[in-house]
Amino acid sequence: MSNPSVEFIGFITTNNSSETIVRNGPILDPTYIETVAKAHELAGFDRALLAFHSTIPDAIQVGQHVLSVTEKLKVMIAQRPGFTAPTLLARQLATIDQFSKGRVSLHVITGGNATELRQDGNTIDDKNERYARTAEWLDVIKAEWTSDKPFDYAGKYYQVEKGFSQVKPYHPDGISVFVGGASDAAIEVAGKHADTFALWGESYAQVRDVTARVRAAAAKYGRPRPRFSLSVRPIIADTEEKAWAKADEILARATALQDKTGYRKPADGHATAGAKRLLSLAEQGTRIDKRLWTEMAALTGANSNSTALVGTPEQVAEVFGDYYDLGVSHFLIRGFDPLIDAIDYGRELIPLTRRLIAERSGARSVAAE
Repeated sequence: MSNPSVEFIGFITTNNSSETIVRNGPILDPTYIETVAKAHELAGFDRALLAFHSTIPDAIQVGQHVLSVTEKLKVMIAQRPGFTAPTLLARQLATIDQFSKGRVSLHVITGGNATELRQDGNTIDDKNERYARTAEWLDVIKAEWTSDKPFDYAGKYYQVEKGFSQVKPYHPDGISVFVGGASDAAIEVAGKHADTFALWGESYAQVRDVTARVRAAAAKYGRPRPRFSLSVRPIIADTEEKAWAKADEILARATALQDKTGYRKPADGHATAGAKRLLSLAEQGTRIDKRLWTEMAALTGANSNSTALVGTPEQVAEVFGDYYDLGVSHFLIRGFDPLIDAIDYGRELIPLTRRLIAERSGARSVAAE
């Protein structure tokens, strides 16, 4: 896989909504999708995530549309193992990858919430078993992408006889696989299959812990170290004081709109392993390390990536530099006003971070020599 020193990943939803914005248009708003996609490309993002949920529009078809209205922006298509046959999904993604000349990556989200998964017909409630199925699912997908002759696969969850795909990924090194999750079972799957492991916006200590566990899992399979992605919500302003005031305003707005946006703690108290890690962080304080802000995670039950970095673009770029020193090379960033914030990030935060990390990399190279 090509390995830029740092990569920025955005987030494209199918309508204008967030913890602080109540959707007022259709659930699938093509004009909004096109506008946000083009804004991400112009802002200098490398790729954009298209989410998966049991009730929302299909990420593959949305991804195809995003690719059709952009020239360079890559897409990171989230999929849940167990709902599309891996042989079919492998061919679907390879087909789009050919059309887009290699702009597709796969984000594998096994899913921690059994209640939501049942909306899609999932019958496996045990999380460890779901991850065991994920490992097999990725075995089959990779065989479809790489095998130059028909293959057989005999697993517990998938059986394939003479499987074969005539269409392969566009690049010889294939379609990049991102794996998310925080449980031991998730880290085991990442060790076997992830090109990039996706972390939520955690503390420096938590990042050190998870990256070490993932690297150990990869070593066990004799695989190269995966790269690491961190998902966080930058809140930036031209002074630190204004940035924290903006964070307070965002929290107040999100609190007032919880009933209308639906971003609230699950009524059943359910939390994934990743959510539990963010909530335990929130219990340690509202501000962690230099400027990691936890109050939105506490408010919403950390249902999604909900921690923020608050400060001036220079201050937030400095924290990205700290995470880079810990082994993080990809930053998935999205704002609470998704379109406006994507444009804003492109003005200063993205170029500042690229410059800072290039300087650190250069200094390291000189020191090594």
